[in-house]
Amino acid sequence: MIRDGLYWAEQLKTKKISFEELLTAIEQGVQRKNPQVNALVTFVKEDAKKQFTTSKNLGDTPFAGLPLPLKMLGQDKKGWLTTSANRLLQTNRASETNHFVQSLENAGMIPVGQTNAPEFGFKNVTDPTLYGDTRNPWNLDYSPGGSSGGAAASVASGIFPIAAASDGGGSIRIPASFSGLIGLKPTRGTMPVGPSEFRAWQGAAIAFALTITMRDTETLFYALRGTESAAPYQAPKVEWDHTASANQKRLKIGFLTASPVGSEVTAAAKTAVQKAATFLNNQGHDLEEVSLPIDGKQLMQTYYHMNGAETAAMMEGLAHSLGRPIQKNDMELMSWGLYQYGVKQSAASYVHSLNIWDQATAQMEHLFVSYDLILTPATAHPAPKITDDLQSDEIRNRLAQIESYSVNEAGDLIYDMFDKSLRLSPFTQLANLTGQPAISLPTHVTDENLPLGIQFMAAKGREDLLFAIGKIFEENQQFHLPSYYQ
Repeated sequence: MIRDGLYWAEQLKTKKISFEELLTAIEQGVQRKNPQVNALVTFVKEDAKKQFTTSKNLGDTPFAGLPLPLKMLGQDKKGWLTTSANRLLQTNRASETNHFVQSLENAGMIPVGQTNAPEFGFKNVTDPTLYGDTRNPWNLDYSPGGSSGGAAASVASGIFPIAAASDGGGSIRIPASFSGLIGLKPTRGTMPVGPSEFRAWQGAAIAFALTITMRDTETLFYALRGTESAAPYQAPKVEWDHTASANQKRLKIGFLTASPVGSEVTAAAKTAVQKAATFLNNQGHDLEEVSLPIDGKQLMQTYYHMNGAETAAMMEGLAHSLGRPIQKNDMELMSWGLYQYGVKQSAASYVHSLNIWDQATAQMEHLFVSYDLILTPATAHPAPKITDDLQSDEIRNRLAQIESYSVNEAGDLIYDMFDKSLRLSPFTQLANLTGQPAISLPTHVTDENLPLGIQFMAAKGREDLLFAIGKIFEENQQFHLPSYYQ
């Protein structure tokens, strides 16, 4: 049996292990492995011990006191650091525990540390100047991905069986693909938000976790899922009581391997999808090649438009709290570029971008009238090396001068800034912009022994289909998990 989160929860419930013993074992794992992978940037043992001691009825919760790390980005716990991996905020502490973290605690989780992330979560690798590179436990020369890269490395290394994560453009599914894990991005509006921020990149960003078993994924989802009356986004309740039995259903699945933005997709990523399609066909499901009914490049332009505008609003708030203007040396150059792009935008163009998201949502929901699921590569490439330069000196020189650019010139520069990163992972952003759920499953390993995931998307509110398809692969020994769990 894989020692997943529910395994350790059962050990705690039956008193086969004490919380103190489990926490000590985790601490030893941190001491032994974290210097290699740089997954955690804090480890708050005494707070965890105090919380376990003062918590009531943990034995009645699904996870019964299981320690887990939070992401150092948007997952605030009162009194803990909340830096977003930015040097300007490196001593900033949370004034309150946000609703997502509170819901994790209500499900029986005990936060015990915080994982590395790129500055403000803008990258699909984890290399913040403040905390340094996070490395992939499969091969330390490679990245585990981002922005939930520290979370992925903490699970793939065996330090934790579950790590809290978040996904604004693939930031759960990309590290899941690169690190051999299960990565669910839930339907927009299903996870707790607030109290200080409800929209989270206009609904594109959502919190959840990285896991190693489907039962952990499903149990955690149903433990956290809920409705908040103040939340601007509400998920459709087509499957709210989760009594649907998709396991017994013959599924109609559309599949594709073409990049939505026309970039190269590696032979390995195509093989992963083709292998999965053949497997599912042999399981009695109907597979049909499809194309996406959206303009991928236009969608990415609107996504970067949102990134810029949201960054400008965030920096304006920071400037107000600091009592001074935000300066270029307050952040990494990529963040500065997005900030300056946002300052140049008009309100009308921002609204236009969000309207394009809504149009894409309608087109995708129409596609799901004909198909239960859509299968794609999770990423077009396996993990990049730590030493790979995902920008260039020419782009960095342009970013340093972005203040003098027109809004159109700045928009072109931002697209170029992300180009190499987007080529690695062009398949994940769509589900963020349309609000649909998607999951990365660890079904393939390349000839270089690097994991490479496949992605399934479903209609909004149909996580049950994603859980069902994941279980089919898992129960037929199709998962390739990190060596610690084999």
